[in-house]
Amino acid sequence: MENNSSLFDGNGIINKPFHRDGFQESLWQKSAGTPGEYGEFDPSTLYDTLIVGAGITGLTTALLLQEGGKKCVIVDAHSPGFGTTGGTSAHINTFADTTYDEVEKDFGKEAAVQFAESIARSVAMIDRLVQKYNIECDFEWKNGYVYSETDQETDELNTLFESALSAGVSAKIAEHAPAPVPYQKAVVFDRQAQFHPLKYISALQKHFVEKGGVVINDTLIEGVDSEDGHHVAKSADKQIKAKTVVYATHIPPGGVNVLHFRNAPYRSYVIAATLADGAYPDALIYDMQEPYHYFRTHTTDGQQYLVVGGHDHKTAHGDPEQSFADLIEYTKQCYQVEEVVARWSAQYYVPSDGLPYIGQLPGASSGIYTATGFNGNGMILGTVSAMVISDLILHGQSVDEDLYSPGRIKPIAGFTEFVKENADVAARFIGDRFGIEEIKSISEIPANSGQIVEFDDQKLAIYKDQNGRVSALNPVCTHTHCIVNWNNAEKSWDCPCHGARFDTDGVVLTGPARENLEKVNINTQNQ
Repeated sequence: MENNSSLFDGNGIINKPFHRDGFQESLWQKSAGTPGEYGEFDPSTLYDTLIVGAGITGLTTALLLQEGGKKCVIVDAHSPGFGTTGGTSAHINTFADTTYDEVEKDFGKEAAVQFAESIARSVAMIDRLVQKYNIECDFEWKNGYVYSETDQETDELNTLFESALSAGVSAKIAEHAPAPVPYQKAVVFDRQAQFHPLKYISALQKHFVEKGGVVINDTLIEGVDSEDGHHVAKSADKQIKAKTVVYATHIPPGGVNVLHFRNAPYRSYVIAATLADGAYPDALIYDMQEPYHYFRTHTTDGQQYLVVGGHDHKTAHGDPEQSFADLIEYTKQCYQVEEVVARWSAQYYVPSDGLPYIGQLPGASSGIYTATGFNGNGMILGTVSAMVISDLILHGQSVDEDLYSPGRIKPIAGFTEFVKENADVAARFIGDRFGIEEIKSISEIPANSGQIVEFDDQKLAIYKDQNGRVSALNPVCTHTHCIVNWNNAEKSWDCPCHGARFDTDGVVLTGPARENLEKVNINTQNQ
């Protein structure tokens, strides 16, 4: 199949040094510079490890392995930072979306402590790499404040605070918090951090290549065969041989895997704004709303920006344009916004039992690893994943391998979420096939937008660009055959079942799908 040669062509994305899986340009893209060197691929080499995916997980894993004396190659279907790493809000925390209380209830007190310790090690690892390689990525230590506004939120905040202390995380009640609204109570976590994610991974790539690593862009791995004690990854024009394989793709790609059913895809929304009064907060700030909002300040090229995220929803279930509008309106209620200079969204996966899945890929040959289910904490849990997987490859074991094992079986933990999410998948699989609007003319579809319609007795995903050019696709996702939905904010077709996403020409962007949406020829004359 083709790679991403058609990706957002004409929309100003394709020619940027760092492009992403959506039409919107992140603050990080605006100020990232250019990626580093790529090294030279040798098709005759049996590499120690092939890493599929060049985000924070893949690049950190690759650098740690290369530091450990391995010979590695990274392959990305697009380019470094293309997925969630290029769209994060880039908070680095010692706490996670899955609270220590939730981990303790489902896995026990020791597991909660271990979760906290692994997160602390990942924060220290990011700091170590920044210091060791003198990475200029706007890394700064900050205090992190979490505040409550209602009695119920205060009860939840108390549980968050007490369980963090119990797990060994440094936190205390804040006497004063830089909350943007009146609040009842606040907790402060020290030694939190922030950085510029694309500058960070660009430096990781640079030093990985300097140590002999290889990075290959625009190459979709269509499958991996195992033979003679090693693995052979195949793309349209390459074969790559490696002793071990790591899928650092945010969700394992390809045919149906049990992890596709244990993780639910969500989209998160972020804006960057300038403030009229210059009252930028010098901290990481989080409320306790559902879904919650988060705020921080980032300075790049001498300009301060307020970075705000929130209004998450399941992929292809909400209205992205409305989420952006609501986020901007909420931010204006909290701060004196002068201008919104960037807005973007990113995808993450919520694990059914709260913990990420890191280790041997279920159902795959030995030596094929995966890392998925990071919730909204991709920077810290992507780094945790790199540490676990590199330890497994270098030393044959990791202190955290059992906690995060993708093959773990917990009859109680996450069972309710597992049932709920997969019932939703079944409902979308059936329900989205009915009630599709029938149109008589393509002219009924506005320019620069897409729609699932019935036209000429066919169910179609039709996109009309700003110049009136029409592309028609079979709307059935090539992963598990759900019906995709149109994302007008990011100009993409998104699957509501397992989060596969496709561009306007049907080319795979992200998610578990490997095959493009089928193109359909339609008669657009006299339309």
